[in-house]
Amino acid sequence: MKTSLKLLVVFLLLQLNGFGQPQKASARKEWEGPWTQLIIRGVTLINSTGAPAMGPVDIVVEGNRIAAIRPVGAPGLPIDPARRPKLKAGGKELQAEGMYLMPGFIDMHAHIGGAEKGSDADYVFKLWMAHGVTTIREPGCMSGLDWVLDEKAKSAKNEITAPRIMAYTVFGQGSKTAISTAAEARAWARENAKKGADGIKFFGASPEVMFAAIDENKKLGLRSMAHHAQTDVGRWNALHSAKAGMTSLEHWYGLPEAMFTDRTVQNYSPDYNYQNEQDRFGEAGTLWRQAAAPFSERWKQVMNELLALDFTLDPTFNIYEANRDLMRARTVEWHADYTMPKLWEFYSPSRNSHGSYWHSWGTEQENDWKENYRLWMSFINEYKNKGGRVTVGTDAGFIYELFGFAYVREMELLREAGFHPLEVIKAATMNGAQALGLEKSLGSVEIGKLADFVIVEENPLKNLQVLYGTGAIKLNAKNEVVRVGGVKYTIKDGIVYDAKKLLEEVKEMVKKEKAKTGYIFSQPGVHVH
Repeated sequence: MKTSLKLLVVFLLLQLNGFGQPQKASARKEWEGPWTQLIIRGVTLINSTGAPAMGPVDIVVEGNRIAAIRPVGAPGLPIDPARRPKLKAGGKELQAEGMYLMPGFIDMHAHIGGAEKGSDADYVFKLWMAHGVTTIREPGCMSGLDWVLDEKAKSAKNEITAPRIMAYTVFGQGSKTAISTAAEARAWARENAKKGADGIKFFGASPEVMFAAIDENKKLGLRSMAHHAQTDVGRWNALHSAKAGMTSLEHWYGLPEAMFTDRTVQNYSPDYNYQNEQDRFGEAGTLWRQAAAPFSERWKQVMNELLALDFTLDPTFNIYEANRDLMRARTVEWHADYTMPKLWEFYSPSRNSHGSYWHSWGTEQENDWKENYRLWMSFINEYKNKGGRVTVGTDAGFIYELFGFAYVREMELLREAGFHPLEVIKAATMNGAQALGLEKSLGSVEIGKLADFVIVEENPLKNLQVLYGTGAIKLNAKNEVVRVGGVKYTIKDGIVYDAKKLLEEVKEMVKKEKAKTGYIFSQPGVHVH
């Protein structure tokens, strides 16, 4: 069987085990606006341009575009009414004194749930919007491109509560036969573009096929992303993709392989089987140690080549974090209220569910992965320091990572890698917009751009955890432990969403599903009926 066909078969099998099959989103009920004019009053702006926080400012939105950004005073002093923009008849004022505003977040690797996991579109969309995610890149959905494009159109018209969607297709999806020649690859890429896709996600194929598809896709003005699967990474790694015109690398597969100096393939154990996911992910935890050492000649050579090619790295640190601390991943506080019962079962150890590879996972595997992260993070941080583009993507819905919450965790992990909080915000906003080719409309708070914002009552530069829907704990002056934070408002296209209300609706969805199924969440991995 040809490699491209094998990968497609594997992908289809994953769908049958709950990887895809999202359900139709419900009609939107929760929003305010849009108005002819919206003025956000007295907020502190944290932009993505490298500028420090500044405020208070009034931000004026007309329709769905930013019309003015006006400083209105100094912190701690009364605001002079004469400096403030005037509200027009029929307009709306949003009082945000003491709050912090950022551009809308962009999730660069966002699967729209799956019915087999109890994660229909409405549930997933609301979790994203409740965490300030106003744009996603959907990397291939087995419910079909037509379904995703329909949801994209509804979101663009703001008929549903959902981020705006960039719809990508898995390479080869929909083809009746295996794609095995350059001509077939180019023809498929042209047909994919005609259908309305925004880009292609690759897992791997022969070098001839990979180059042809990437090249044709780029000529058509579309973008691309790649998870370099071990089935083909031995002959086509991240550096090959970048040279061919790929937009972004997902996760990290293919990057260590581009930096091998004393081998050409991963040091697989003799009884390794790719279809055994503990083998696949367990041994992946040793891969960065097999590559060139940080700051060595080969390490720097590969980095410099990727930088020269304007290649984007979308690390998705969060999705593999359970590998270095499985207990933490299983016991995070939001699972009990916000994780659907079927999704929890999908996460739990299984030989069938993708990403549920905890057959026998413990100290040795976690230590391997801790070192893997140290080396991986050093490359990502230095890539950023050298001017490379790093984005925020999650791949949530697998490996104990929950939609929305995973986005904030990814931001925290970039901070752990060495990013300044302002660099984290830039990765989450402007860098994603640039990688999608949307920087003229999204990614920063500037006049003329779309009115996509995240507003929170606490300062995220001091503690990114205040962006979690569950907020962060804090001891107040009365010696009481309180929760603070959680996104207050998510604004998309000038429409104001109450983020906390969205989370309450998700909690109610989960509660109803548990009541319907008789499910009682007890301990992680344990439930009773």
